[in-house]
Amino acid sequence: QVQLVESGGGLVQAGGSLRLSCAASGNIVSIDAMGWYHQPPGKTRELVATITRDGSEVYADSVKGRFTISRDNANNTVYLQMIGLKPEDTAVYYCYAGPRSGLGYVYSYWGQGTQVFVSS
Repeated sequence: QVQLVESGGGLVQAGGSLRLSCAASGNIVSIDAMGWYHQPPGKTRELVATITRDGSEVYADSVKGRFTISRDNANNTVYLQMIGLKPEDTAVYYCYAGPRSGLGYVYSYWGQGTQVFVSS
């Protein structure tokens, strides 16, 4: 089992910045990619950004150039630096950890979610 604890959400004006953090604990060896998904009001959960253990990054087109994902493997923590926030970024942001391939691990994990609200 892996536990993910998020922090850093809140209310910000359009154009502002926030930094989300997600700390993983438990069976860390079972996970590889970590990252963030968000679920805007009335919509389905969708990818924001992920980063693998070796630093490979993936971003949704809607956040490229505004959001930066980073990872501290020593402390099992992933960060999402968000700048130039827009009202459409308003969502619950969920931390995600995916299974490490080739070693028999199959489970993905989710945090409890942190609310980001961007006012216009």
